[in-house]
Amino acid sequence: MDQTRPRLISTLGESHHNQWSGVHKKGSAMKPLQDADIQALKAHFQGDVLRSDDTGYDEVRQIWNAMIDRRPALIARCTSTGDVVQAVTFAHKHSLLVSIRGGGHNIAGNAVCDDGLMIDLSPMNGVQVDPATRRASVGPGCTLADVDAAAQRHGLATPLGINSTTGVAGLTLGGGFGWLSRKFGMTIDNLIAAEVVTADGRLLHASDAEHADLFWGLRGGGGNFGIVTRFEFQLHTVGPDVLSGLIVFPFDQAKSVITQFARFTETMPDELSVWMVTRKAPPLPFLPAEAHGKEMVALALCYAGDPREGEKLIAPLREFGTVLGEHVGVQPYVAWQQAFDPLLTKGARNYWKSHNFARLSDGAIDAIIEYAGKLPSPQCEIFIGTIGGQTARVSPEAMAYSSRDAHYVMNVHGRWESAGEDAHCIAWAREFFAASQPFASSGAYINFLTQDETDRISFAYGATYDRLVALKKKYDPANFFRMNQNIKPV
Repeated sequence: MDQTRPRLISTLGESHHNQWSGVHKKGSAMKPLQDADIQALKAHFQGDVLRSDDTGYDEVRQIWNAMIDRRPALIARCTSTGDVVQAVTFAHKHSLLVSIRGGGHNIAGNAVCDDGLMIDLSPMNGVQVDPATRRASVGPGCTLADVDAAAQRHGLATPLGINSTTGVAGLTLGGGFGWLSRKFGMTIDNLIAAEVVTADGRLLHASDAEHADLFWGLRGGGGNFGIVTRFEFQLHTVGPDVLSGLIVFPFDQAKSVITQFARFTETMPDELSVWMVTRKAPPLPFLPAEAHGKEMVALALCYAGDPREGEKLIAPLREFGTVLGEHVGVQPYVAWQQAFDPLLTKGARNYWKSHNFARLSDGAIDAIIEYAGKLPSPQCEIFIGTIGGQTARVSPEAMAYSSRDAHYVMNVHGRWESAGEDAHCIAWAREFFAASQPFASSGAYINFLTQDETDRISFAYGATYDRLVALKKKYDPANFFRMNQNIKPV
């Protein structure tokens, strides 16, 4: 890794540090941008700078959740850390509201702002893997597919999410979990270091050895403390083929299936991950035609070990009820990471609600079944992601993410096509959220919070929240980075 460039960039940021007194604060008027201002930015910017009438502007501003429709005054498409520093400097100079786009997949839509500057990191999508040290250097514009592909060339992987189009940056900064988390921990448990552009334009290297307080906050604190321009991850031997797939049961057996799922997952080995999803069955080829469009319960599984041993471990799952259909086998890990992509494509309207559970009680299971029985659209679903295992062995105070007692993360996934369905689908999600709340545990997964849940931020962080406020005051006292699940510096 070339250390010269970061030092030069850091110096560039520090040279401007004392000149930035006009930080845009909430409620203050933004200065109108002039052609000369934009040309001055372009003169020192390696990437593209887009205005509303430029080709590509509408494509870049459109993100995964179609409910978000905002128009930035300017989009800075960064290709280097130097570009990021230039963009931050420009935003300070012109008192612009800033949003940061990595993969653009976050449910709250904070990747794009109205009238301000959208700093687009998606062109920074390089991945370098060192198989000897089992480490990966990952750009902030990478998706899960980028990292999975690069690491799996060497039979390696790190715990990420379950949808390959998700951005690594946002996923990581909020915590991150997926099929490998029970064995290897949260995504942030595997983050070794990060390169960060702070609100005052400095470039810092954060790790346990350097700026350890910032590194603590980045691991779960979202985008509150700076723009990460490089992530360094620990990798693990995985695959390249894994035992994985789906076992589907009829909905009229939901009580039995979900109850047995809940008890089975309390004692399964760390190498095995089994999740539950209930929704209307898509036209999967391994399901009978008469099941298509009908409510179902599916168990999704992945075994990060010898597939022959995995087959023995998953055999009891088939006894939970009458199997409608099954598609389980040994396949490439990268293929399993992409299996749910067709159900989560860009362009639909999405609204989520989420709870953590230490244990799935009968009351929680009954609430799931009640609301899965009245899904407001064919694409709505309720899923239970099973974590625990290694994720629960880390101290709650070790990093900003503190929900180490969350063995299950529930996502009430509302998804539909037209604005006319908004009220009905959102009401369903909120009603189920309220009905299941008495059975939930502490905390919440910050990446699943929608833009109307700012009142849950302190609850989501729990015991670490006060420390996060102090850290925000240190690194971003003017709340320059606030298009996020915002931790206010007061």
